[in-house]
Amino acid sequence: MLWLGYRGAVEPGEVETARLILRRPRMNDAASIFERYASDPDVTRFLGWPRHASIHATEAFLQFSEQEWERWPVGPYLIVSRADGRLLGSSGLSFQSAHEAVTGYVLAKDAWGRGYATETLTAVVAVARRLGVRRLTAQCHPEHWPSRRVLEKCGFVRDDPPTLVVEFPNLTPGRQQEAACYVLLLS
Repeated sequence: MLWLGYRGAVEPGEVETARLILRRPRMNDAASIFERYASDPDVTRFLGWPRHASIHATEAFLQFSEQEWERWPVGPYLIVSRADGRLLGSSGLSFQSAHEAVTGYVLAKDAWGRGYATETLTAVVAVARRLGVRRLTAQCHPEHWPSRRVLEKCGFVRDDPPTLVVEFPNLTPGRQQEAACYVLLLS
């Protein structure tokens, strides 16, 4: 059963689930993000953003994150273990409009296969619903079956059209290829 606890009156700046805390990133998280997942070639293989080659790329992400949180009700979240406070990955919402957002997730290698992606995505969907998002989308590489399965377990279905041509910079830099597109309608 999912329990969501929100800290703060207006915005869900911190979301708690049974095992996780999703919280707003801070500039002093840069080293942990870089070391835990953003610079790992295995972790970033199927992602739509380039692997961080230096801590400066991670700092740029944190600046972008701060801008998203200033512009919209929420933005990127860090995923932290409630048990030991260890950084596990990140997720969040990227708003396209007040009623449409994109989501995704990334987990450090030692957090794979433990149900954290499903628990995180379920929480992010609940936040989106609470904020009045009507259409939530996600993309993944067609060969990344674990991510596709998580999206489907959380109620996402293939969008129409079911594919989009994008770049996966950690697989084939500069080359466009198809991504599997998913949607969840939250009306």
